[in-house]
Amino acid sequence: MVKHDIKDISLAKKGKLRIEWAAQEMPVLKIISDRFRREKPLKGIRVVACLHVTTETASLMETLKTGGAEIALCASNPLSTQDDVAASLVRNSGISVFAIKGEDTKTYYRHIIDALSAAPQITMDDGADVVSTLHKEGRKFLKGIIGGTEETTTGVIRLKAMAADGALEYPIIAVNDAHTKHLFDNRYGTGQSTMDGIIRSTNRLIAGSVFVVCGYGWCGRGTAMRAKGHGARIIITEVDPLKALEATMDGYEVLPIADAARIGDIFVTATGDINVISNKCFPLMKDGAILSNTGHFNVEIDIEGLRKISKARRVIRDFVEEFTLRNGKRLYLLGEGRLINLAAAEGHPSAVMDMSFANQALCAEYMVKNARKLGKEVYSVPEKIDKEIARLKLKAMGISIDTLTPEQKKYLKSWEMGT
Repeated sequence: MVKHDIKDISLAKKGKLRIEWAAQEMPVLKIISDRFRREKPLKGIRVVACLHVTTETASLMETLKTGGAEIALCASNPLSTQDDVAASLVRNSGISVFAIKGEDTKTYYRHIIDALSAAPQITMDDGADVVSTLHKEGRKFLKGIIGGTEETTTGVIRLKAMAADGALEYPIIAVNDAHTKHLFDNRYGTGQSTMDGIIRSTNRLIAGSVFVVCGYGWCGRGTAMRAKGHGARIIITEVDPLKALEATMDGYEVLPIADAARIGDIFVTATGDINVISNKCFPLMKDGAILSNTGHFNVEIDIEGLRKISKARRVIRDFVEEFTLRNGKRLYLLGEGRLINLAAAEGHPSAVMDMSFANQALCAEYMVKNARKLGKEVYSVPEKIDKEIARLKLKAMGISIDTLTPEQKKYLKSWEMGT
């Protein structure tokens, strides 16, 4: 059996069935997998992936292996691993997995090092923890790397900062920047799965509640959209005037966080930044307010500040921790402040991850073919790949669209014809 560190290998049978269920809604990845099986574009390429270990990720890992890759997988969040999926990948797919749901921070980083011991040629990140670990503690593995990919907004921000500082040692493709990723995964996937996580963990009625979304990027947009659909009154907090204006035009109330803190029932952070809800906000909140995060890292809510001003703490139900403040108010933190959609639910539906992971697979292939031409920078997904994924998704959904006539193509390329 391949090297691994997982919770329980006996969970493999259950994991295999769940992977099969998810794969039914991933037709684009299946098309790519069928081609990879014939062409073997990743033959002999060692891939280290740091992603949420879910049923959808399993389909991506199996596609990469079908294409000839050798894979080591670790978790990109301590609470996002689905242990039965990890077991199935090890037993049924022969893929090395180092991930256990609920692992502590020390184990989380040890698992990244375990995965890196496979000496990667391509890295696949969701949050850039593998890249940052490589550049700080695993520099001996940098020599053989030809390139990498990054899945999420937070990771792209970190990588662009590294590139700007001249610290990035190899090219990365920002999968998150693909239209077929962030317009669908971030918006529709995050919106549905965030609501799923909040409802599963609390069983609270959303209708009639004051629902505060911090950040109006694509994840915030999706979350606000779905909360509104449940009947909530939506408040948006923002620092970007353009996004604040857009939220206003979309029909939402926009307030500073200090004002929203006084009236919110449920809070969701979706910014990728630190201390968005600070310890100055907690005493202002209603008794019983619920705090959650759908950004990548557990830094958006000042959890340490909340601990310091609390006189008592207890876990009142799965993924719900009650903090009793010195003023007697009770606040409820969901999923340790980590990604609530993966901590308490199953993450994005497979139909939307189909496009995100199609980007990952095709960008890995692109990197193998083109890495030598690329500098040590962060690159966008090639438009050809982005449009091909959209075309394949529409085809799988049975949707047809128009094509330009020769006359229309000529008009769009000309300047002579006017009114």
